[in-house]
Amino acid sequence: MAALLVVASATYILLGNPRDAIVTLVALVPIVAVSVILELRAERALEGLRRMTAPTALVMRDGVEQRIPSREVVLGDLLLVREGDIVAADARLVEGTEVVLDESTLTGESHPVTKLPLEDDTALLYAGTTVRAGRGASIVTATGARTRYGQIGTLVATITPAPTPLQTLIRRLVIQLSVVAAAFCIGVVALELMRGSRLDAAIIAGVSLAMAAIPEEFPMVFTMYLGLGAWRLARDRALVRRLAGVETLGAASVICVDKTGTLTLGTIEVASVWTAPGFDEEAVLRAAVFASEPRPYDPVDIAITHAAAARGLDIDALHGGEILRDHPFDANDRYVTHAWRTAVGCAAYSKGSLEGILAHGNIDPALRERVLLANQRFAERGMRVIAVAEAPRVSVEGDRASDEEHLELRGLVAFVDPLRTGVDESLAECRAAGIRVIVITGDHPATAAAVAKAIGLDGAEVATGADIDGADDASLAVLVERASVFARVRPEQKYRIVRALRASGHVVAMTGDGTNDAPALREADIGIAMGLRGTEVARSAATLVLMDDDFSTIVSAVRDGRRIFDNLRHAFGYLVAFHVPLLLAALVVPIAGAPLLLFPVHLVWLEIVVHPTASLVFEADPAHADLMRRPPRRRANDLLPRGAVLGMLVRGVGLTIGVLALYLGSLDTGEDRARGLAIATLVIGQVFLVLAERAGDGLIWRIGLAGNRALVWIVVATVGSLVLVEYVPVLAELLHVDAPSALGWLVAAAVAAAGILPAELLKQAQRRSRSLRSST
Repeated sequence: MAALLVVASATYILLGNPRDAIVTLVALVPIVAVSVILELRAERALEGLRRMTAPTALVMRDGVEQRIPSREVVLGDLLLVREGDIVAADARLVEGTEVVLDESTLTGESHPVTKLPLEDDTALLYAGTTVRAGRGASIVTATGARTRYGQIGTLVATITPAPTPLQTLIRRLVIQLSVVAAAFCIGVVALELMRGSRLDAAIIAGVSLAMAAIPEEFPMVFTMYLGLGAWRLARDRALVRRLAGVETLGAASVICVDKTGTLTLGTIEVASVWTAPGFDEEAVLRAAVFASEPRPYDPVDIAITHAAAARGLDIDALHGGEILRDHPFDANDRYVTHAWRTAVGCAAYSKGSLEGILAHGNIDPALRERVLLANQRFAERGMRVIAVAEAPRVSVEGDRASDEEHLELRGLVAFVDPLRTGVDESLAECRAAGIRVIVITGDHPATAAAVAKAIGLDGAEVATGADIDGADDASLAVLVERASVFARVRPEQKYRIVRALRASGHVVAMTGDGTNDAPALREADIGIAMGLRGTEVARSAATLVLMDDDFSTIVSAVRDGRRIFDNLRHAFGYLVAFHVPLLLAALVVPIAGAPLLLFPVHLVWLEIVVHPTASLVFEADPAHADLMRRPPRRRANDLLPRGAVLGMLVRGVGLTIGVLALYLGSLDTGEDRARGLAIATLVIGQVFLVLAERAGDGLIWRIGLAGNRALVWIVVATVGSLVLVEYVPVLAELLHVDAPSALGWLVAAAVAAAGILPAELLKQAQRRSRSLRSST
């Protein structure tokens, strides 16, 4: 679009016509401004989310504590960390007390990790992690892209998002029309020169034809629709990071969604306690409290302490002893152990996955069968379950192996995370729309299956992270088509799930919140990051950021994406129909040897002002009643339905015949007068094209005028611009037109209406034919 306007402007300058050159250059302003303004708006809104991460760091320089921007931290800085801080760089802890970190943004595991000064691995602090307890000082060892956090960001930056389905369709359409336009342009220039026309007249004729043939306004209309769609989504608590993703939402065929915090509220509480023989609930919760952090921040630990306090246990008294050893979370067996010295002696307490406790504890075989059955029953009810064990006697100078050697099972603690309100309705809407929902969770497979059943995914096959690790690409492609629930999944395995689904032709939406979710978010057609609990890397990699972390917001965004595509189809159908008279006028008039009807300046006005304005009518149209009862469109689906193209062409040709007949037939009254009459007919006909496109298969006088409050204002603005052009002397001189007489206006309106009549008759004939076929 911009290139053609620059060519036209340069041609005018070479021909000594600076006025028209300036007009065409000024037309570039709205093209650039629309994209820039909308992108800046999105970035400003995102700034509010960026403030959720720590923008500063506390360092010791020259013996003085200083708060500096995180980007100014350098190698060798003494980085001070406090409870609640987000670590600004990779560092090695050199001193500190009870420093506990949440590394879930990197590992996906929410269990706390204790850091010990000057120890090998346990002294390493990683950028992007959160200090949950304690304070300390550390030496910075890596910053920026060299941190583990930054390395993931670098990986994300290397993944180039694929063009959206609509971008691909528009690109293909514009290329095809451009090839046709180039051929006709060269032919018209050659024809003009062969007929003895001046070079300047031949060039202007060729440029006019190119501008008429290529739908230069398509990108502007596309951007307007996406910008307004992004604005609506922002009102519904969904922030669009990349405008093109607005339309892609409507093409989603699969939504991969995290269970915790998206389908559920993300707040857990103790729902039930199972006790081993000889013990009661108080004994189980007492052991669970000892296995939790003294100052809990993990949701599981908080829920345990609340439940224990509600049953009368004194949490402060229990945690008043001395922690001998704090064995960190074991990522393989998924459990944690604390060894305590209290007034009655030394003991060790463990909590975590039942599989891990059974693998390391001293569990009687008969009890093993009973606890496995109890665990299965809890999981089948959709509960998250942890096992609690105790080693009643451990030595003061022990290690992890000795502490866990004599663990005895005390019981199970089951938690519930309630489903969000409206999730059932949203999932039902997805099913009706043919959108497959895949639930991804780190929970036990039985728990995942129970949650899937609760939300309506009855009988869904459950796969695990182990199944993903054991599958090659071909096997994984089969697995992702078959399974609708993935349990015990690590964040990095999401990337393989997305790739397998996209390779099978699906348009994939993927949710995530952690830093290590970023590659999967970038690989997905629509990456959806959590705004409340998501990291900055996840948000930056995503197409959409949910301000409320709610699955229903995703479904609402999909619904609006479908509406946008429907309305874009109508807008582009109208624009194609109106390009027919532009193209044929630019082609037929030179062949007929008549003066040009449309100069580049006319096309600038029609395509930059009139068309986008008229196209906003379709953007304001409400969604069709069956919008979420249709299957997702295919990636290769045509932007313009083949069955509707014939009607567009008939309307365009009918209007062309009327315009050319008036122009060529009235040239004897003067070139400017004839042009004024023809352009009036063209613009009035354009209004009829809008009404006909809105009507679809219905009657233009019933549907075309109904259900859209913006329609009247748009029509008034369009006709008003025509009146200004025809009657304001400066504009009339600039566009080389004279206003028609009163009779001329009536003739223009009648000819414009007659131009679309054949298409309306054809439409009614097709309706009757379909009715007859359906009745028989």
